[in-house]
Amino acid sequence: MCVSDRINPTLLHIEQRRSIRTFIDKPVSDDHLMAILRAANQAPSAHNQQSWKFIVIRGERKKELAALVNAKAAGLPKAAAVLLRMAARSINSAPVVIVVANTGELISHGTELFQIEPSQAYDFFQTMEIQSSAAAIENLLLAATALGLATVWLGILFLLKDEVLRFMGEEQGEFMAVIPVGYAAKTGKAPKKIDFDMMVKWLD
Repeated sequence: MCVSDRINPTLLHIEQRRSIRTFIDKPVSDDHLMAILRAANQAPSAHNQQSWKFIVIRGERKKELAALVNAKAAGLPKAAAVLLRMAARSINSAPVVIVVANTGELISHGTELFQIEPSQAYDFFQTMEIQSSAAAIENLLLAATALGLATVWLGILFLLKDEVLRFMGEEQGEFMAVIPVGYAAKTGKAPKKIDFDMMVKWLD
């Protein structure tokens, strides 16, 4: 980042955000929790449908989710099992976990609204739901960073998406993410990024 970027708090929080997998034993206040959830809900969404749901779990329910992940890991190939066990430790370690799911409402309304081939309409609106929820999750991660909280986006739990949704009591919709939230046990180092010039294409 250039020097001028570092005095802008939003850009600074983007730079400071890390994926943290271990947390100290310190609760997250309800005020902080509501602040990051409200930030997530402010994300842009296709047709302003906000077709996302945030499920907050703590206490015994959180421990049960970690146990479910550990149990399911045993039946998967080694590489996936290792990552799932790491995810279970992060869930156990964090004081609170937020599960994000798509509701499917945009898909339902959109396929009725657009008179196109049903499978094409489904793919179109499913993609827009995923894009919308991803924007909400990033808002949540950055808001947490701004408040001194640590997070990690556990995408590996997609391998257990149906089991996780059933555990949450969400039989409908689509799994997006499991996000442990807390205070970092140690600060992670920024991963090395691909050279910026290789990621940008300019057309005049």
